[in-house]
Amino acid sequence: MIQLEGICVDFGGLRAIDHASFQVGAGRVTGLIGPNGAGKTTAFNVIAGAVRPSAGRILFDGEDITRLKPYQRAQRGLARTFQIPHEFSRLTVLENLMAAAAAPEGDNVLNVVFRRGRFDAEQRAIYDHARDTIRFLELEHVLDEKAGNLSGGQKKLVELGRALMRNPKIILLDEIGAGINRTLLSKLADKIKLLNEEQGLTFCLIEHDLDYVSRLCDHVLVMAQGKLLTEGTVDEVRNDERVIEAYFGGGKYEAHL
Repeated sequence: MIQLEGICVDFGGLRAIDHASFQVGAGRVTGLIGPNGAGKTTAFNVIAGAVRPSAGRILFDGEDITRLKPYQRAQRGLARTFQIPHEFSRLTVLENLMAAAAAPEGDNVLNVVFRRGRFDAEQRAIYDHARDTIRFLELEHVLDEKAGNLSGGQKKLVELGRALMRNPKIILLDEIGAGINRTLLSKLADKIKLLNEEQGLTFCLIEHDLDYVSRLCDHVLVMAQGKLLTEGTVDEVRNDERVIEAYFGGGKYEAHL
């Protein structure tokens, strides 16, 4: 579904991504792992359109999207979450999800005035979709709570819900488990697996906890120093000497990973 070909990203004199090429297969949950500074989040930013590469191209469903703006990529079915949630803190959980939905009729004020029936029907559909998503994520008890008052884990669930509101083809999850308790972490994993298995939704996730990655991911990509180091199953990359060296310089691998 996603294909990076020879991607380079330069920040001043620093090359954050160095001719990286890899693929994220459709219908899979793919893990993107690597030591700090490997270029993982920069790769997500390139895919989502927040950073333009200095070389290479990005394909999405076979289409070259390298020069498309982030909203154009979102329109094609690409969504992402962030390591630090980007919720609207003064809006309720329900309002956060409704604000994230596509609203073609409401985008034009003339439609609101002269096509009121269609606008109202669309708003009702968005409301119903948001309620269904909140129910799926088990957030009904905070439906009317201001998002800024939620726990870190609940904010991560809202972030996932906002991504789901556009009915995407793929969601990029940037350390969605960071800073949340084990109970909510397990709930997040269950929701991701359900969405993948029952709806065929594709995920690519950045995560440092390989036990969590092994629970979720069909395939793992390993980055180091801005390049793809290797790929395979979790067990294959766990036992790859290059991965051990990249993480720990040949140190106590099994005790940490």
